[in-house]
Amino acid sequence: MQHILTLQTRGPACHEFTRDVAAWLRAAGAVEGVLTLFVRHTSCSLLIQENADPDVQRDLLNWLDRIAPPADDPAMHYLTHRAEGPDDMPAHLKAAILPVSLSIPVSGGRMVLGTWQGIYLVEHRRQPHRREVAARFRPD
Repeated sequence: MQHILTLQTRGPACHEFTRDVAAWLRAAGAVEGVLTLFVRHTSCSLLIQENADPDVQRDLLNWLDRIAPPADDPAMHYLTHRAEGPDDMPAHLKAAILPVSLSIPVSGGRMVLGTWQGIYLVEHRRQPHRREVAARFRPD
């Protein structure tokens, strides 16, 4: 079973879409198996992260900005790829260190996530984007 989830982002943020994935699994009749998610873009990432305290996402985004600030930051003078704006290459760098695919076990029709775990698309670009996540469920 396969599906494309479309997510609209509003700039740099962790966009939780756990419920969208769970709804698709229910509609597809998934029971036991493995779910694979893959983001079809090079300037955003997927992540399983805590969904109870929004400070976790804020701290994560701040940390990523310290590692790869926008190219208009003087510290990023060495970047040459700027064709799509000063945030494009830093977005690629962030996507290089965070996962772009996830594998999640499914049991009893539900994802086997921890109590405080949620699935996030991490948008690294400043502008809103339409993102696609390919979902595939393989039954056992």
